[in-house]
Amino acid sequence: MFPYNRVCATRPDNAWSRPEPMSSSQDSRLWGGRFREPTDAFVAEFTASVDFDSRLYHHDIRGSIAHANMLRAVGVLDEAEHKAVVDGLAAIEGEIERGEFAWDPALEDVHMNIEARLTTLVGDAGKKLHTARSRNDQVATDTRLWLRDQIDAVVDQLTDVLANLLNLAAQHTETPMPGFTHLQPAQPITFAHHLLAWFEMALRDRERFQECRRRVNVSPLGSAALAGTSFPVDRAMTAAELGFDRPAANALDAVSDRDFAIEFCAVASLTAVHLSRWCEELVLWVSPQWGFVTLPDAYCTGSSIMPQKKNPDVPELVRGKAGRVIGNLNALLVLMKGQPLAYNRDNQEDKQPLFDTADTLRGCLRAMGDIIAAMRPHPQTMRAAAERGFATATDLADYLVRKGLPFRDAHAVVARVVEHAAAAEVGLAEVPMTTLRQLCGRIGQDVYGVLALEGSLAARDHVGGTAPRATRAAIESARRRLQAGDRGGETR
Repeated sequence: MFPYNRVCATRPDNAWSRPEPMSSSQDSRLWGGRFREPTDAFVAEFTASVDFDSRLYHHDIRGSIAHANMLRAVGVLDEAEHKAVVDGLAAIEGEIERGEFAWDPALEDVHMNIEARLTTLVGDAGKKLHTARSRNDQVATDTRLWLRDQIDAVVDQLTDVLANLLNLAAQHTETPMPGFTHLQPAQPITFAHHLLAWFEMALRDRERFQECRRRVNVSPLGSAALAGTSFPVDRAMTAAELGFDRPAANALDAVSDRDFAIEFCAVASLTAVHLSRWCEELVLWVSPQWGFVTLPDAYCTGSSIMPQKKNPDVPELVRGKAGRVIGNLNALLVLMKGQPLAYNRDNQEDKQPLFDTADTLRGCLRAMGDIIAAMRPHPQTMRAAAERGFATATDLADYLVRKGLPFRDAHAVVARVVEHAAAAEVGLAEVPMTTLRQLCGRIGQDVYGVLALEGSLAARDHVGGTAPRATRAAIESARRRLQAGDRGGETR
């Protein structure tokens, strides 16, 4: 995971109280032309972002190459200058990837560090690169490029999770388990039916990320500071080269907009909530009191004092990290709520929550995909649990309705049957026929087929139902939707 604030995390508690002035030899600001005093050392460190935004280097260089290509096309750079800039940027990327690049906090951010190094390598041509752009549109472009890659990775991970769910569900279309409301046994379902509920949640998550990507994929480059530029830029050219769908329509909005980051964090938060709900169920299912599934040892830990323990730490951590992702969303919302247009330095604080959200969510998705693929269900334990708690009571009520009894009357009869079974400590299918007929004369011998788990499951044979045949059809439909990227609903 990306460190949330490495500078503050390692600083002595009283370090902020002892700033020392920065000497003129240290003052390497590329924007400092009108300033006569060097930046205070505390201010320089307090305002620097290179400690965390350096991870944008690839996208910054990619955007700069596209900008250089456009500047060459419109005549701002000549052929030699263009070649020097592009070759220099490629060399810098190599230095960074080999760990040879010296990041300088005095240069504030990833953009100024790369530009300063480029100027050192290629001279005045490097100084020309920033023509017709600002760090305002540069950082917005970099962040959108980075986030687009993150969304693609998240979508791929969700696709893997979805495929793993379907593979596991296909093995358990006839495995009964109790379905719950209020965490109380409600009606029998199949394990596959439950997994398909998880599938629908995750498929909606994937669709939301795909829709979010469309709004991310707009190019701010060429918006400059807020008003555009007086140079004859070709924004459509840079947008196309960077794979954006179009240039942003308004320069003022383009540099100040962080909706795309907030939307990503909102979608990530909902996905994290879904994963957290799954993990809550897994934590219950693996406990000895339930025993529905066993998790692989590699995804559990033991106790330092109790040797018998096998703790589901990974699901618990996924459940806990959902709160972290939700907190990042709140941080971005609060960050943006008081900002006037256009860019404000507050926006520097958008990256750490955004980076942390992407890192945290991708870690959680990897964990859940692996757990789903490796966990071992226990069908007999699930069946035994489904046979407890009078889960076929609704089936008995439906049976009586089909025999001509109004539902509310049938509901009352079944309540008395359940009361008798509870007192006798037997299941509904074990209540003698004589007792059943005493409670309602409409009940016949055929009722036992209704009260059996298989009969209850088979009766719900419709779209969305838990019947094995309906579930098998749902799995095939889900595979087609997954492959086709269908936006939901039945395959047409």
